[in-house]
Amino acid sequence: MGTFTMRRKAARWAAAGAVLALTAGGVAACGGSDNSSGGSSSSGGGGGGNVKVGLITKTDTNPFFVKMKEGAQAEAQKVGATVQSFAGKKDGDNESQVAAVENLIASGAKGLLITPNDSKAIVPSLDKARQAGLLVIALDTQTEPANAADATFATDNFAAGEAIGKWAAVKFKGKDAKIAMLDLNPDGVSVDVQRDQGFLKGFGVNVGDEKKIGDEKDPRIVGHDVTDGAEEGGRTAMENLLQKNPNVNLVYTINEPAASGAYQALKAAGKEKAVTIVSVDGGCPGVENVKKGIIGATSQQYPLKMAQDGVKAVVDFANSEKKPSTPGGKDFINTGVTLITDKPSAGVPSKDTTFGAANCWG
Repeated sequence: MGTFTMRRKAARWAAAGAVLALTAGGVAACGGSDNSSGGSSSSGGGGGGNVKVGLITKTDTNPFFVKMKEGAQAEAQKVGATVQSFAGKKDGDNESQVAAVENLIASGAKGLLITPNDSKAIVPSLDKARQAGLLVIALDTQTEPANAADATFATDNFAAGEAIGKWAAVKFKGKDAKIAMLDLNPDGVSVDVQRDQGFLKGFGVNVGDEKKIGDEKDPRIVGHDVTDGAEEGGRTAMENLLQKNPNVNLVYTINEPAASGAYQALKAAGKEKAVTIVSVDGGCPGVENVKKGIIGATSQQYPLKMAQDGVKAVVDFANSEKKPSTPGGKDFINTGVTLITDKPSAGVPSKDTTFGAANCWG
């Protein structure tokens, strides 16, 4: 963990320098991005762009965030807004997001949409944006505390994890499960914790503190490792946990790129047919992997809708100063989740990969 943290800090300083250079140089043309820097920016939209909306995603390479950007720009064209978008180099790059918030404040944006890389560390920057009069909308990943944003449009990530946990519990009834947990990163951001804990609860594991990863005592859990939500990270994490226990037969993954990497490691070890993988995302490649049997089940979420709803909220705020209202008892606005599998479990609602492919992204 120490080596990972040192490497991660070094990457953060590098990302911060790259984003400061980007800010000084202005933004790229519509559709442009610079993947060689710690962050990237592009602008697009239509209709004269009287309302400027900022979009800050974790990365600009993950299909989930690519679809968010598409959704934001498409909605902006409908309502006469302009989207200025930014992205970090990788999951966990908080410095890029801090610089992006500063840029949007200075450029006169009316509001910003953000998928926080660090749910806690970004809060002071969001406070500054709100004090400057911007509407702050979190997408997909809640801030900590949740009220650091004016509203959150997101998947119910706990429910997404719980669905794949319940599906797996039926499949493993009467079997001795050996579970590998492939999480996001050491920061414990809300989306990571909620999916992890939801899966374990759905599977029937006593999780202890639902706001903390790794404190469970259930002997069925082989261990946890981190993936950065990437294919390479999934492969490495799976290799590590196979070394810890070669009898792993159930793998939870934070997302489908991590699931793909885990499958590669299992295949290299000759264990791919003996292990069930579950995941969250519902992207087109992930749904295809469900169809192929590489992933047993995945929870599909809808980033296009998140971004569309976020742009609408900023434009409504610009026109009326009205902020989105959150349903009673909730601290986010649920944009929906659907369990996708071709091998349904009794009593667990799901849709097949035909539905998944018709509603996927990326």
